[in-house]
Amino acid sequence: MEPQDSTGFQEDLLASLPRLRRFALALTGHPLEADELVQITCERAIAKAAEWDQEQPLLPWLYTMARTLLAVEHRKAARRGAVPANEVVALLSHMGGEEATRAAQLIAPVLGLPDAMASVVLLVSVEGHSYAEAAEILGIPQSTVMSRMAAARAKLRAQWEGLE
Repeated sequence: MEPQDSTGFQEDLLASLPRLRRFALALTGHPLEADELVQITCERAIAKAAEWDQEQPLLPWLYTMARTLLAVEHRKAARRGAVPANEVVALLSHMGGEEATRAAQLIAPVLGLPDAMASVVLLVSVEGHSYAEAAEILGIPQSTVMSRMAAARAKLRAQWEGLE
């Protein structure tokens, strides 16, 4: 990258950190794993900064990179027989306060969904991405995002109504 571009890249990367961390926390379900994923993602992004299309927003590129890195780590963990921890609900509950308790109640059913559905719900409903953006981030067709959202909503509705 050109020197003037690297400053802009660094500023964009720093501005993206809170949303990237929130996304990583939703993906991993564990604060320490989320921090590690953010760190590895940032290191990879800096190393591959020249590959980023500056005409595109940085955040979807970072999301895609984080998901890929996590998938690789999950495959490694599966070969080792490890199971990723999921302590988001416990963490939120222990933070105290009415807002943290409510957040724990709301996120628990989402984290209980299959990973494919949970990722779509988190990107669209929590992070506010459009279906098209979520499809690009996840590397799947927009129709798949739509069907996963519909399935996730149905599953969450059934849980809410006590049918499942």
